[in-house]
Amino acid sequence: MKKLITAALASGAALALAACGSSDDASEDAEAETVELPADEAMDPVDEEPVADPAATDPASDAGDPAASDEALDQAAMDAEAAAEAARAAAAGAEEATE
Repeated sequence: MKKLITAALASGAALALAACGSSDDASEDAEAETVELPADEAMDPVDEEPVADPAATDPASDAGDPAASDEALDQAAMDAEAAAEAARAAAAGAEEATE
């Protein structure tokens, strides 16, 4: 019975997807001139110089605030311990309920 229901749902989904399709001819819309850059234009040399990003080379922005990261780690550790304690309590309650 489950196989029959699965087959019916799969065929219904296939028909629904087929019904959503469009019958327009897509080959007229997607032409090489409108979709891709011509090779000559893509291979043109770049005349502009790259611009330096000061934030990318700033050593202070890479290091961050060590005190803030230590506080975040401590908070995460306390949250993990609280979650573990809650899980132990739930497991003990479930064990008592089954006895």
